[in-house]
Amino acid sequence: MADEVLIGLSREQALVLFEWLTRTGVGGQPAVFEDQAEQRVLWDLESTLESLLTEPLREDYRELVADARARLRDAVD
Repeated sequence: MADEVLIGLSREQALVLFEWLTRTGVGGQPAVFEDQAEQRVLWDLESTLESLLTEPLREDYRELVADARARLRDAVD
C-alpha cells in the first residue's frame, strides 16, 4: 500500500477549493457553500478519491478511518 495519494486539480478547481478552505478556516467550522462551484469541486475530489482508494471496500473501514483520524489529529495540550 502506498503512503501517498496524489490528486491532480485544475487551476480553477484549486482556486475554488482554496477559497472555500480559507473561509472554513476562519470560523473553525465548514463554510456554507457560497457558490455551487465549491460543492462541485468537492464532489469531483470525492470521486477522484473513490477511484483511488481501496480502503472503503474493506470490512475494517471504520477502524481504518478512526486510526487515521487519531494519527492526524493535533495533540491536546
